Amino acid sequence: MILVSGGAGYIGSHTIIALNEMGYKDVLSVDNFMNSDPESYRRLEQIIGRSVEHIECDLADREACLKLFDDFEFEGIIHFAALKSVPESVEMPNLYFRNNLNSLNNLLEACQWHEINRFIFSSSCTVYGSPDKLPVSEESPLAKAESPYGLTKQMGEMMIENICHIQADLKAISLRYFNPAGAHQSGLIGETITGRPSSLVPILAQQAAGLREKVVVFGDDYSTPDGSCIRDYIHVSDIAEAHVLAYAHLTEMKENYEVFNLGSGFGNSTLEVLAAFERENKVKLNYEVGARRSGDVERIYASNQKAKDQLAWNPKKDLGDIVSSAWKWQRNSPDKI
Repeated sequence: MILVSGGAGYIGSHTIIALNEMGYKDVLSVDNFMNSDPESYRRLEQIIGRSVEHIECDLADREACLKLFDDFEFEGIIHFAALKSVPESVEMPNLYFRNNLNSLNNLLEACQWHEINRFIFSSSCTVYGSPDKLPVSEESPLAKAESPYGLTKQMGEMMIENICHIQADLKAISLRYFNPAGAHQSGLIGETITGRPSSLVPILAQQAAGLREKVVVFGDDYSTPDGSCIRDYIHVSDIAEAHVLAYAHLTEMKENYEVFNLGSGFGNSTLEVLAAFERENKVKLNYEVGARRSGDVERIYASNQKAKDQLAWNPKKDLGDIVSSAWKWQRNSPDKI
């Protein structure tokens, strides 16, 4: 059985679909629903044609986490369960340290006690900060974390690497996402929003749906072709597939620990994404240009060559797929502001 922590969440739920499609059907999803909704499981059942085994558990609670491993026998872990809002982490750092780091520490302790030797960690391109050289490769230097959220990802990677030195049979991979976006092609699952989203694509979808008055583009005076920030947007279903390929790769690894970038390999500006959303979905967005936002990186995009070479991973979906699937999900979403 594979433990998928945070399986009711955005990327976790899509990965459960990918696991099912690629033959890994014995899965237990664990979630505390801090940033997700149990409704995800009903929607997953509609997509894969069977119920997903799941329980509610706060993995940051050491006693509850370790009991989980007494009750179930796991062969490996795919760990998504983490809070992910940069602004929220600045306002509530202790919440992020407790939820993101304690849960990881408890899972790694359980791996040692129960001799579990396969571990996939959900990391982030925030570990690179504002890079001097593009595209960003896995060899690019890590920057000083600009938020408590980014710090938890850097510390999480270091924790896993250290445990791999102690537990010689543990094989682990950290997957550094760039900008996950879009939704499942069915329109039944997508990014569940608890409160107002901070990511661009769901913000656009909410404005198109009339759930917000306008969209603010933070700056049009950057040294980019149209003056707006550039990011690497990668479809969530492509990221989900990468997790399954990485999980299979664990048994082939010579080293105990590896990192992989998950990105499209190129960047799109904020204004390009906005135009694509209008074009693909035949809607008109109400937006205005505002001042630059503190802490925003001017441009960042990935080199995904390592994942292509070693995981045989190739992103299949483009920006049009991202914005059209996000709009389809928004029209089906139970989320309200």
